[in-house]
Amino acid sequence: MNLADVKLIATDMDGTLLNSKKELNPVFFNIFDKLKAKRVLFAAASGRQFYNLQNELSAVKNDVIFIAENGSYIVYKNKDLLVQALDKEVVHSLVHIARNIPDTYIILCGKQQAYIEKTDARFMEHVNMYYDRQKVVSDLLEVEHDQFLKIAICDFRGSEQNSYTWFKHLENELQVKVSGTLWLDLSHRLANKGRAIKVLQQEFNINYNETMVFGDYLNDLEMMKEGYFSYAMENAHPEIKETARFVTASNDDDGVLKVLGELLDTMS
Repeated sequence: MNLADVKLIATDMDGTLLNSKKELNPVFFNIFDKLKAKRVLFAAASGRQFYNLQNELSAVKNDVIFIAENGSYIVYKNKDLLVQALDKEVVHSLVHIARNIPDTYIILCGKQQAYIEKTDARFMEHVNMYYDRQKVVSDLLEVEHDQFLKIAICDFRGSEQNSYTWFKHLENELQVKVSGTLWLDLSHRLANKGRAIKVLQQEFNINYNETMVFGDYLNDLEMMKEGYFSYAMENAHPEIKETARFVTASNDDDGVLKVLGELLDTMS
């Protein structure tokens, strides 16, 4: 396949485009402008909240495609391209289960904002990092007038070893994703980053061979399968490395930017 044919780039944020300090290399914006000039679309695909992503990339927010909440919500130029919400009854059943898991905290991720019941300092440090719009409520089960895109569980015992085991039996009905060391995400069975890529490919008439994706963790797994130019970070989960076609340098060594630089070289 020809690298110069790439028309869509989608990258995860944490552990991928951002370094371990959650920082974005300013060089990105110069690369972004050059890609835009070549009419290459760029998508930020993350488990983060849309408003958080928009603020993180505020300098280019009018030209970025935002794949938020692990593919439950896609926004481009202030237009919703996909809203894949959970049924209210499902949300309630998941909250009931989650409340029984030790050393965990629940975030109900709405389209309008995120909802939490607890405000412990160590929990809020993580909430504030990923959710720019948030509201403290007395009972998550009483939240109304919003569409619920995801339930995120902050698990201080480790999501893969602890909270995941409580929901593993629901994997045929829902997306049950270990999306980070401390994070488990529960969303609609059709909501994942891979399906989000398919939605964009159809929307913009772009095919598999013209798609480039980057990821590092298990919530990127489906996305790795939707672009020929699929890159796992050197710091990626072993399963992501097995699934991706290529491996690039780590997020702390600007692996994404290095590949994008090579891409631009082929296009010049």
